[in-house]
Amino acid sequence: MELDDFIEPEVGVAVAVTAALVSPPVRRVVRKGAVYGLAGLLMARDKIAGLASGLRQRAQAAVQPAEGAAAPAAGPT
Repeated sequence: MELDDFIEPEVGVAVAVTAALVSPPVRRVVRKGAVYGLAGLLMARDKIAGLASGLRQRAQAAVQPAEGAAAPAAGPT
């Protein structure tokens, strides 16, 4: 490889990224960010699942009284 090959931007970016990933402090920050990011995604999933469950229960509660009111009352004749 010639000197011109090392001056290309792609090579410089690859070298910088490799050096950053090998560095223990950078790996620690990336790992911590991945853990916090995953925890945030799991919390968001739980909130969305709870919201969907609540909406489903409200929809079922709204439908059930309407079904009960539609049925005629059976009485002695």
